[in-house]
Amino acid sequence: MTLLTALPAPDTYRATGGGQWRSAFAVTELANASVAAVGLELARLMKVLNLAAEAPEVTVNQRLASLWFSYSFRPEGWELPSLWDAIAGVYETADGWIRLHTNLPHHRLAALKVLGCKDEREAVAAAVKHWQGDRLESGIVAACGAAAAMRSRKAWLAHPQGCAVAAEPLIQWSEPAPVKLRPRPQATAERPLAGLRVLDLTRILAGPVSTRTLAGFGADVLRIDPSGWDEPGVITDISLGKRMAALDLTKGEDRLVFETLLAQADVLVHGYRPGALDKLGYGEAVRRQIAPNVVEATLSAYGWSGPWAGRRGFDSLVQMSAGIAEAGRNWAGTSTPHPLPVQALDHATGYMLAAAVLSALASAARHGSAPAASLSLARTAEQLAGMEKSSSDPELASPAASDYCQQTENTGWGPGRRLAAPLLLSGTQMHWDLPASRCNSAPARWPD
Repeated sequence: MTLLTALPAPDTYRATGGGQWRSAFAVTELANASVAAVGLELARLMKVLNLAAEAPEVTVNQRLASLWFSYSFRPEGWELPSLWDAIAGVYETADGWIRLHTNLPHHRLAALKVLGCKDEREAVAAAVKHWQGDRLESGIVAACGAAAAMRSRKAWLAHPQGCAVAAEPLIQWSEPAPVKLRPRPQATAERPLAGLRVLDLTRILAGPVSTRTLAGFGADVLRIDPSGWDEPGVITDISLGKRMAALDLTKGEDRLVFETLLAQADVLVHGYRPGALDKLGYGEAVRRQIAPNVVEATLSAYGWSGPWAGRRGFDSLVQMSAGIAEAGRNWAGTSTPHPLPVQALDHATGYMLAAAVLSALASAARHGSAPAASLSLARTAEQLAGMEKSSSDPELASPAASDYCQQTENTGWGPGRRLAAPLLLSGTQMHWDLPASRCNSAPARWPD
């Protein structure tokens, strides 16, 4: 059985375009390779499904792949809300630096409760200065918040969690289980994933990037959020091509709806922390009983082993923990943490998660069995830290008008333009059938 285990080599796909992100790390090279992995795995699946006599050639536009690692949508005549909460960001501690992630209301409340200060940036900064970084990080995490003290690469690799993550594979595959794929007569070389039902239980960025990518080749993506959920500033970017629904999995009626959706799905992608689905009564054995033929892929922030395996985390926090922000500071010659120019861990993990789904589908089509895939932002950080920069192209700046599609995308908030697709397979153009839409704007059911 051939499964995706690593980023593809540059000679396995064709690269066009130019430009690179200015960084201490190989961000543009990571963008190229992770986007290419999707194309190469889709080409392999198409050949297995007899949608192509030979695996199609894969082309990645380096400029567009890099720009998609930032923000893919430009509104016209209106403005996007801020990506960050007013008190989110980096603060100086008594012995270094810490980043607080407070975009979600309960994470904001947790940080303020531990700090015991007013809900104002100046008050937070004054309170943080009295704390040791590790102690404040531990206190906020224990209060169910999200924070990360800045560590060096050396300190991270010596840390028990850093050691655990370094020992994990880039893609962790489970033991294969029997999977019988549902017929999809609507699938063609032009839309190879047409009719593929993808149940999306992911939030914020990496997971939604993976399902957005699958939607770009025709998959029917149904995202299920908790009632009242929203991601201001992000949702316009990652709801592209999806139906956005909401269910309360603590209520019996909604649980029945969810179980019906899962039973009818072909793919399940979820980003719950390890053990979270089990607490809802949907552990691995239950999921397998409900949907024995579903291909499953999941992701976490800090990996699948070690003392932090269940810790809440986001791209910006993992950069602080894993030494990326500190290495960037040394490279840039600044006194404050210097993160990557884009949330590359999220985006790369998202594309690799989509590629893993395609790899598992090819395995199911060829062998009648498929394993589940698990990825993490922290392991992607290790991948990036070990990559060499090879591009000598000019530094990327803001997207130009020519980088966007000519067609207007009428989203649930207003009109705008979407970046042109970064990936092309010969005869297969990546595009989306549905515009970006608001959370809970669609019914929780599969399209007819």
